[in-house]
Amino acid sequence: MKVAIRYFTKSKKGNTKKLADAVSAATGIEAKTVSYDLEEKVDELILVNAMYAANIDKEVAAFLARNKDNIGEIVNMNTSASGASTIKAVRKVAEKSGIKVSDKEFHCSASWIFINKGLPTDADFERAGLFAKEFI
Repeated sequence: MKVAIRYFTKSKKGNTKKLADAVSAATGIEAKTVSYDLEEKVDELILVNAMYAANIDKEVAAFLARNKDNIGEIVNMNTSASGASTIKAVRKVAEKSGIKVSDKEFHCSASWIFINKGLPTDADFERAGLFAKEFI
């Protein structure tokens, strides 16, 4: 099975990048930003992202549109301070391009300014790695 990891973050705290790095370390697959298009078709795209203004960022949507023919299925992984998952927003964008989104997802809370201080934890990153291994 061919798997790729792509992530997007704007945050200076870097919780989403840390999550992508944890998944990369657990799976042995390099995590790249969404600025790197897929070079070949993958069965599973592990998409690590975050909630921005109650939606996914336009760069994530653009990546999915550009790479629609190379994505078999998206496995969504995300962080957010609000507690909201990005899976509905990812699914809405993906389905417009004919990309399937797995019902399985990983979500954890993250800190932002004074909200959820100290999150995600090392245990969250470990759980993320174990979750991603299910798709390898």
